[in-house]
Amino acid sequence: MHIVIIGNGIAGITTARHLRKLDPDVRISVISAETEHFFSRTALMYIYMGHMKYEHTKPYEDHFWAKNRIELINKHVSRLDPDSKAVVFSDDSRMLYDKLVLATGSASNRFGWPGQYLDGVQGLYSYQDLLTLEQWSAGLKHAVIVGGGLIGIELVEMLHSRHIPVTFLVREKSFWDGVMPAEESRMVNEEIRRNGVDLRLSSELKEILSDEHGRARAVVTTDGEEIACQFVGLTAGVHPRIELADGTAIETGRGFLVDEYLETSVKDIYAAGDCAELRQSIPGRSTIEAVWYTGKHMGPVLAQSLLGEPTAYQQKTWFNSAKFMDIEWQTYGFFPKDPQEDEAHLIWVHPDGKKSVRIVYDTSSQAVKGFNLMGVRYRGEICLHWIDSATPIQTVLENLSLANFDPEFYRQHEADIIQQFNQQSGLNVKLKSKRSLSGVFAYFGK
Repeated sequence: MHIVIIGNGIAGITTARHLRKLDPDVRISVISAETEHFFSRTALMYIYMGHMKYEHTKPYEDHFWAKNRIELINKHVSRLDPDSKAVVFSDDSRMLYDKLVLATGSASNRFGWPGQYLDGVQGLYSYQDLLTLEQWSAGLKHAVIVGGGLIGIELVEMLHSRHIPVTFLVREKSFWDGVMPAEESRMVNEEIRRNGVDLRLSSELKEILSDEHGRARAVVTTDGEEIACQFVGLTAGVHPRIELADGTAIETGRGFLVDEYLETSVKDIYAAGDCAELRQSIPGRSTIEAVWYTGKHMGPVLAQSLLGEPTAYQQKTWFNSAKFMDIEWQTYGFFPKDPQEDEAHLIWVHPDGKKSVRIVYDTSSQAVKGFNLMGVRYRGEICLHWIDSATPIQTVLENLSLANFDPEFYRQHEADIIQQFNQQSGLNVKLKSKRSLSGVFAYFGK
């Protein structure tokens, strides 16, 4: 059997690796026009900032693929021919498959702004985007970034690291306030400005103006302000790349529509990662979750289904992480940014305004539902265990030091967090477990 995977991101490569683990004989081909080898997409910013080299972002040595008999094809797929079970390359050559996986990822949004295709205007998603950003950075005097999400703040930090002045246009009244609770959103606003970035809240792009050479020379906001610049970063979200469905019977919504086994409407064609849209999701969760962790979780499940053991994909407890300039962020569990009738939010904010811990719990059962951490590191396996096992808030607080993953000599804040809870609840919770790896093993009975 020949399984072809289009896309060498985390979803495609995780699927390929698990296929090989499960079956020593299946033929596996991975196609990508972006790069020859799989790399960590989240590390793009560190290449630009000089913290890493491209070769350092590849988790596997180049010989890994031949050793594991995973065929890598660095070509562009122009269309699909499901009737013949073939992918067609841009040079009109073909490759036949028995089963096909679409792991084509996302592309940066462009909303029809005049000038959005000028030189010096781009998003940040692919390795090619990084190369063009490097090209436009030479002699760059001022940049404008449009869109206040995770990619936007990354691009701001990248340019800032090279001392390039940046204006950051954020449509919302506060950074990412549609996702982040008010306290954390304000904290990010302050961090951005503390780093000398010109943050413009409630500000939207109207058009991009061109110079005589076809390169961006300024942006105009919807308020009529003209801001001179030589580079414009369009980071107002991403959308699934589903062009390969054109001319086929593959059903699409925003992404390739897939059932619980990640199979599309066309037999033997599957989709995974950013481009896959679940026909049914967990209540309150999106049918498309364009994050690294989702692609990683889909791969092992999809590999089993591809090899004849249908295995339903189930959305795992939500987890995401990022950094906002110098503030690291982790979130575990899916919860609304504002407290609901049946839940309470314990929120502790450090006096320096750069650290906070939010723990969300059910007011009836007292079960913990989620964590939102700013500038403080917690162990993911412990936070997810507490959420998945519906651990009561008091038990969590008594053992909170076990979750802390900050370096050894960092000041710990568990006592302050518990004091905050005691004042809020009128209870007298006390810290029990001590922070140590042996304590973690003891807690889990290992």
